[in-house]
Amino acid sequence: MDLMSLGWSNFFANSFEPYKNHGYTVGRITIEYRNQYLLHSEFGELQAEVTGKFRHQSATLQDYPAVGDWVVIRVQPTEQRATIHTVLPRKSKFSRKVAGETTQEQIVAANVDTVFLVSGLDGDFNLRRIERYLILVWESGANPVIVLNKADLCDELDQHIADVEAIAIGVPVIALSAANQQGLEALEPYLQPGQTVALLGSSGVGKSTLTNQLKGKTVQAVQAVRQSDSRGRHTTTHRELIGLPNGSLIIDTPGMREIQIWAGEDGLQETFADIEALAQHCRFRDCQHLNEPGCAVQDAIAQHELSSSRLTSYHKLQKEL
Repeated sequence: MDLMSLGWSNFFANSFEPYKNHGYTVGRITIEYRNQYLLHSEFGELQAEVTGKFRHQSATLQDYPAVGDWVVIRVQPTEQRATIHTVLPRKSKFSRKVAGETTQEQIVAANVDTVFLVSGLDGDFNLRRIERYLILVWESGANPVIVLNKADLCDELDQHIADVEAIAIGVPVIALSAANQQGLEALEPYLQPGQTVALLGSSGVGKSTLTNQLKGKTVQAVQAVRQSDSRGRHTTTHRELIGLPNGSLIIDTPGMREIQIWAGEDGLQETFADIEALAQHCRFRDCQHLNEPGCAVQDAIAQHELSSSRLTSYHKLQKEL
Protein backbone atom coordinates (compact mmCIF):
# COMPACT_ATOMS: atom_id res chain seq x y z
CA MET A 1 0.00 0.00 0.00
CA ASP A 2 1.37 3.41 -0.99
CA LEU A 3 2.15 5.50 2.11
CA MET A 4 1.44 8.75 0.24
CA SER A 5 -2.14 7.63 -0.27
CA LEU A 6 -2.41 7.27 3.52
CA GLY A 7 -1.32 10.88 4.10
CA TRP A 8 2.44 10.37 4.48
CA SER A 9 4.47 13.57 4.06
CA ASN A 10 7.88 15.09 4.68
CA PHE A 11 6.70 16.11 8.15
CA PHE A 12 6.43 12.46 9.18
CA ALA A 13 9.38 11.27 7.08
CA ASN A 14 11.72 13.61 8.94
CA SER A 15 10.52 12.27 12.29
CA PHE A 16 10.99 8.67 11.10
CA GLU A 17 14.58 9.25 9.96
CA PRO A 18 16.23 7.93 13.19
CA TYR A 19 14.31 4.62 12.92
CA LYS A 20 14.41 3.69 9.25
CA ASN A 21 17.80 1.90 9.28
CA HIS A 22 17.01 -0.25 12.31
CA GLY A 23 14.47 -2.70 10.92
CA TYR A 24 11.42 -0.52 11.52
CA THR A 25 8.70 0.65 9.19
CA VAL A 26 5.59 2.79 9.66
CA GLY A 27 1.84 2.37 9.66
CA ARG A 28 -1.19 4.59 10.18
CA ILE A 29 -3.79 3.75 12.82
CA THR A 30 -7.21 3.22 11.24
CA ILE A 31 -9.15 1.73 14.18
CA GLU A 32 -8.49 1.74 17.92
CA TYR A 33 -10.05 -0.90 20.19
CA ARG A 34 -8.81 -0.36 23.74
CA ASN A 35 -5.45 -2.19 23.70
CA GLN A 36 -5.68 -3.41 20.09
CA TYR A 37 -5.21 -1.49 16.87
CA LEU A 38 -5.81 -1.92 13.17
CA LEU A 39 -3.35 -0.10 10.91
CA HIS A 40 -2.48 0.25 7.25
CA SER A 41 1.10 0.01 6.00
CA GLU A 42 3.19 -0.99 2.98
CA PHE A 43 2.43 -4.56 4.07
CA GLY A 44 -1.31 -3.95 3.88
CA GLU A 45 -3.71 -4.12 6.80
CA LEU A 46 -2.20 -5.32 10.07
CA GLN A 47 -3.42 -6.08 13.58
CA ALA A 48 -1.17 -4.40 16.12
CA GLU A 49 -0.50 -3.81 19.80
CA VAL A 50 1.99 -1.69 21.70
CA THR A 51 5.09 -3.27 23.20
CA GLY A 52 5.52 -3.81 26.92
CA LYS A 53 8.21 -1.12 26.97
CA PHE A 54 5.83 1.33 25.26
CA ARG A 55 3.15 0.59 27.87
CA HIS A 56 5.62 0.97 30.74
CA GLN A 57 6.85 4.35 29.49
CA SER A 58 3.38 5.77 28.74
CA ALA A 59 2.11 7.90 31.59
CA THR A 60 -1.19 9.19 30.19
CA LEU A 61 -3.85 8.42 27.59
CA GLN A 62 -2.43 10.86 25.04
CA ASP A 63 0.82 8.88 24.93
CA TYR A 64 -1.01 5.98 23.28
CA PRO A 65 -1.85 5.80 19.56
CA ALA A 66 -5.05 7.42 18.35
CA VAL A 67 -6.89 7.04 15.05
CA GLY A 68 -4.91 8.93 12.42
CA ASP A 69 -1.56 8.53 14.17
CA TRP A 70 1.56 7.41 12.33
CA VAL A 71 3.39 4.79 14.39
CA VAL A 72 6.80 3.10 14.19
CA ILE A 73 6.33 -0.66 13.92
CA ARG A 74 8.01 -4.02 13.49
CA VAL A 75 6.05 -6.33 11.21
CA GLN A 76 5.47 -10.07 11.33
CA PRO A 77 4.24 -10.30 7.71
CA THR A 78 3.42 -14.02 7.80
CA GLU A 79 1.00 -13.36 10.68
CA GLN A 80 -0.29 -10.00 9.39
CA ARG A 81 0.57 -8.52 12.77
CA ALA A 82 2.84 -5.75 14.05
CA THR A 83 4.17 -4.34 17.30
CA ILE A 84 4.01 -0.59 17.89
CA HIS A 85 7.19 0.92 19.33
CA THR A 86 6.44 4.64 19.29
CA VAL A 87 4.07 7.30 17.97
CA LEU A 88 5.54 9.84 15.55
CA PRO A 89 5.00 13.52 16.41
CA ARG A 90 1.50 14.69 15.52
CA LYS A 91 0.85 17.40 12.95
CA SER A 92 -2.50 18.12 14.61
CA LYS A 93 -4.74 16.52 17.21
CA PHE A 94 -8.37 16.98 18.18
CA SER A 95 -8.70 16.47 21.93
CA ARG A 96 -11.37 16.67 24.57
CA LYS A 97 -11.44 16.19 28.32
CA VAL A 98 -12.28 12.62 29.33
CA ALA A 99 -15.76 12.10 30.77
CA GLY A 100 -16.21 12.40 34.52
CA GLU A 101 -14.22 14.28 37.12
CA THR A 102 -10.78 13.20 35.89
CA THR A 103 -8.78 16.03 34.30
CA GLN A 104 -7.14 14.13 31.46
CA GLU A 105 -6.86 14.59 27.71
CA GLN A 106 -8.48 12.18 25.27
CA ILE A 107 -7.30 12.41 21.66
CA VAL A 108 -10.25 11.89 19.33
CA ALA A 109 -8.34 12.08 16.04
CA ALA A 110 -4.76 12.87 15.00
CA ASN A 111 -3.03 14.30 11.94
CA VAL A 112 -6.19 15.84 10.54
CA ASP A 113 -6.00 18.54 7.87
CA THR A 114 -9.62 19.68 7.97
CA VAL A 115 -12.48 19.15 10.42
CA PHE A 116 -16.03 18.98 9.10
CA LEU A 117 -18.03 20.20 12.09
CA VAL A 118 -21.42 18.68 11.24
CA SER A 119 -24.63 20.13 12.65
CA GLY A 120 -28.17 19.07 11.79
CA LEU A 121 -30.62 21.68 10.56
CA ASP A 122 -33.46 20.03 12.47
CA GLY A 123 -34.71 20.33 16.04
CA ASP A 124 -31.24 19.72 17.50
CA PHE A 125 -29.64 22.80 15.86
CA ASN A 126 -27.63 24.62 18.55
CA LEU A 127 -25.34 27.62 18.05
CA ARG A 128 -23.78 27.31 21.49
CA ARG A 129 -22.72 23.73 20.76
CA ILE A 130 -21.09 24.86 17.50
CA GLU A 131 -19.09 27.44 19.48
CA ARG A 132 -17.93 24.74 21.87
CA TYR A 133 -16.75 22.51 19.03
CA LEU A 134 -15.03 25.41 17.28
CA ILE A 135 -12.81 26.08 20.30
CA LEU A 136 -11.49 22.53 20.13
CA VAL A 137 -11.06 22.57 16.37
CA TRP A 138 -9.05 25.80 16.42
CA GLU A 139 -6.92 24.38 19.23
CA SER A 140 -6.30 21.16 17.28
CA GLY A 141 -4.26 22.78 14.53
CA ALA A 142 -6.71 21.64 11.82
CA ASN A 143 -8.91 23.94 9.72
CA PRO A 144 -12.65 24.01 10.52
CA VAL A 145 -15.44 23.80 7.98
CA ILE A 146 -19.02 23.93 9.29
CA VAL A 147 -21.33 21.52 7.50
CA LEU A 148 -25.03 22.17 8.02
CA ASN A 149 -26.72 18.89 7.14
CA LYS A 150 -30.41 18.13 6.53
CA ALA A 151 -30.97 21.32 4.56
CA ASP A 152 -34.02 19.63 3.04
CA LEU A 153 -35.71 19.67 6.47
CA CYS A 154 -35.10 23.36 7.19
CA ASP A 155 -37.60 26.13 6.44
CA GLU A 156 -35.25 28.90 7.63
CA LEU A 157 -32.08 27.88 5.83
CA ASP A 158 -30.81 31.36 4.97
CA GLN A 159 -31.37 32.57 8.53
CA HIS A 160 -29.57 29.58 10.05
CA ILE A 161 -26.61 30.05 7.70
CA ALA A 162 -26.44 33.74 8.66
CA ASP A 163 -26.63 32.87 12.37
CA VAL A 164 -23.73 30.41 12.03
CA GLU A 165 -21.64 32.83 9.96
CA ALA A 166 -22.12 35.42 12.71
CA ILE A 167 -20.54 33.17 15.38
CA ALA A 168 -17.94 31.50 13.12
CA ILE A 169 -16.21 34.46 11.55
CA GLY A 170 -14.17 33.51 8.50
CA VAL A 171 -15.06 29.81 8.73
CA PRO A 172 -16.55 28.24 5.58
CA VAL A 173 -20.21 27.26 6.07
CA ILE A 174 -21.70 24.64 3.75
CA ALA A 175 -25.37 23.63 3.73
CA LEU A 176 -26.27 20.26 2.21
CA SER A 177 -28.46 17.19 2.47
CA ALA A 178 -26.40 14.03 2.77
CA ALA A 179 -29.45 11.77 2.62
CA ASN A 180 -30.56 13.34 -0.68
CA GLN A 181 -27.02 13.75 -2.06
CA GLN A 182 -27.56 17.48 -2.46
CA GLY A 183 -24.69 19.95 -2.12
CA LEU A 184 -21.95 17.36 -1.60
CA GLU A 185 -19.84 18.88 -4.40
CA ALA A 186 -19.11 21.84 -2.11
CA LEU A 187 -16.95 19.53 0.02
CA GLU A 188 -14.65 18.54 -2.86
CA PRO A 189 -12.01 21.29 -2.32
CA TYR A 190 -11.27 19.80 1.12
CA LEU A 191 -11.28 16.15 0.01
CA GLN A 192 -8.04 16.03 -1.94
CA PRO A 193 -5.79 12.94 -2.34
CA GLY A 194 -3.72 12.29 0.77
CA GLN A 195 -5.70 14.83 2.81
CA THR A 196 -7.41 13.74 6.03
CA VAL A 197 -10.79 15.10 7.11
CA ALA A 198 -12.45 14.34 10.46
CA LEU A 199 -16.22 14.41 10.93
CA LEU A 200 -17.28 15.74 14.32
CA GLY A 201 -20.69 16.43 15.76
CA SER A 202 -23.46 15.16 17.98
CA SER A 203 -25.33 11.89 17.46
CA GLY A 204 -27.98 12.14 14.77
CA VAL A 205 -26.48 14.99 12.73
CA GLY A 206 -25.78 12.63 9.81
CA LYS A 207 -22.03 12.00 9.99
CA SER A 208 -22.36 8.32 9.08
CA THR A 209 -24.80 9.09 6.25
CA LEU A 210 -22.33 11.64 4.91
CA THR A 211 -19.49 9.10 5.18
CA ASN A 212 -21.50 6.50 3.24
CA GLN A 213 -22.34 8.98 0.49
CA LEU A 214 -18.71 10.08 0.12
CA LYS A 215 -17.51 6.49 0.13
CA GLY A 216 -20.11 5.47 -2.44
CA LYS A 217 -21.34 2.52 -0.38
CA THR A 218 -22.58 1.72 3.10
CA VAL A 219 -19.61 1.43 5.46
CA GLN A 220 -21.26 2.90 8.56
CA ALA A 221 -24.61 1.94 10.09
CA VAL A 222 -27.23 4.66 10.37
CA GLN A 223 -30.42 5.06 12.39
CA ALA A 224 -33.26 7.53 12.38
CA VAL A 225 -33.26 10.28 15.00
CA ARG A 226 -35.91 10.51 17.70
CA GLN A 227 -38.85 12.55 16.51
CA SER A 228 -39.36 14.16 19.94
CA ASP A 229 -36.04 16.04 20.04
CA SER A 230 -34.25 15.19 16.75
CA ARG A 231 -31.43 13.51 18.67
CA GLY A 232 -29.73 10.43 17.37
CA ARG A 233 -28.61 7.12 18.78
CA HIS A 234 -24.93 6.20 18.93
CA THR A 235 -24.74 4.09 15.77
CA THR A 236 -21.02 4.76 15.24
CA THR A 237 -19.32 3.11 18.22
CA HIS A 238 -15.67 3.72 17.38
CA ARG A 239 -13.44 6.11 15.45
CA GLU A 240 -12.29 4.86 12.05
CA LEU A 241 -10.04 6.16 9.27
CA ILE A 242 -11.67 5.39 5.91
CA GLY A 243 -10.18 5.83 2.44
CA LEU A 244 -12.42 7.49 -0.16
CA PRO A 245 -12.45 6.68 -3.89
CA ASN A 246 -10.74 9.96 -4.83
CA GLY A 247 -7.73 9.24 -2.58
CA SER A 248 -8.70 11.41 0.38
CA LEU A 249 -9.25 10.01 3.87
CA ILE A 250 -12.03 10.59 6.34
CA ILE A 251 -12.30 9.87 10.07
CA ASP A 252 -15.84 9.20 11.25
CA THR A 253 -16.30 9.57 15.00
CA PRO A 254 -19.03 8.59 17.45
CA GLY A 255 -21.46 11.36 18.28
CA MET A 256 -20.65 13.37 21.38
CA ARG A 257 -23.68 14.41 23.39
CA GLU A 258 -21.57 16.63 25.66
CA ILE A 259 -18.15 17.80 24.55
CA GLN A 260 -15.88 18.65 27.45
CA ILE A 261 -13.40 21.41 26.68
CA TRP A 262 -9.70 20.58 26.54
CA ALA A 263 -8.04 23.65 25.11
CA GLY A 264 -6.10 26.81 25.83
CA GLU A 265 -6.83 30.49 25.36
CA ASP A 266 -5.93 30.42 21.64
CA GLY A 267 -8.98 28.37 20.71
CA LEU A 268 -11.26 30.65 22.71
CA GLN A 269 -9.80 33.77 21.10
CA GLU A 270 -10.20 32.34 17.57
CA THR A 271 -13.79 31.29 18.21
CA PHE A 272 -14.79 34.60 19.79
CA ALA A 273 -12.67 36.86 17.59
CA ASP A 274 -15.51 39.42 17.46
CA ILE A 275 -15.58 39.82 21.25
CA GLU A 276 -11.78 39.83 21.45
CA ALA A 277 -11.66 42.62 18.84
CA LEU A 278 -14.27 44.71 20.68
CA ALA A 279 -12.41 44.22 23.97
CA GLN A 280 -9.45 46.12 22.55
CA HIS A 281 -11.58 49.27 22.75
CA CYS A 282 -12.75 48.87 26.36
CA ARG A 283 -11.66 51.64 28.75
CA PHE A 284 -9.99 49.18 31.12
CA ARG A 285 -7.55 46.53 29.92
CA ASP A 286 -8.85 44.03 32.51
CA CYS A 287 -12.49 44.68 31.64
CA GLN A 288 -14.70 41.64 32.31
CA HIS A 289 -17.47 43.01 30.05
CA LEU A 290 -20.02 42.97 32.84
CA ASN A 291 -20.86 46.34 34.43
CA GLU A 292 -17.62 48.26 33.92
CA PRO A 293 -17.87 51.82 32.51
CA GLY A 294 -16.59 52.28 28.98
CA CYS A 295 -17.06 48.61 28.01
CA ALA A 296 -17.06 48.35 24.21
CA VAL A 297 -18.55 44.85 24.35
CA GLN A 298 -21.57 45.99 26.35
CA ASP A 299 -21.91 48.98 24.03
CA ALA A 300 -22.05 46.59 21.06
CA ILE A 301 -24.83 44.61 22.78
CA ALA A 302 -26.76 47.85 23.42
CA GLN A 303 -26.40 48.75 19.74
CA HIS A 304 -27.61 45.23 18.73
CA GLU A 305 -24.25 44.54 17.07
CA LEU A 306 -23.59 41.58 19.39
CA SER A 307 -26.02 39.22 21.08
CA SER A 308 -26.05 38.94 24.87
CA SER A 309 -26.30 35.15 24.53
CA ARG A 310 -22.96 35.09 22.68
CA LEU A 311 -21.28 37.02 25.51
CA THR A 312 -22.86 34.65 28.04
CA SER A 313 -21.44 31.71 26.10
CA TYR A 314 -18.02 33.41 26.01
CA HIS A 315 -18.02 33.88 29.80
CA LYS A 316 -19.19 30.31 30.41
CA LEU A 317 -16.50 28.74 28.22
CA GLN A 318 -13.83 31.10 29.57
CA LYS A 319 -14.69 30.01 33.11
CA GLU A 320 -14.65 26.35 32.08
CA LEU A 321 -11.19 26.74 30.55
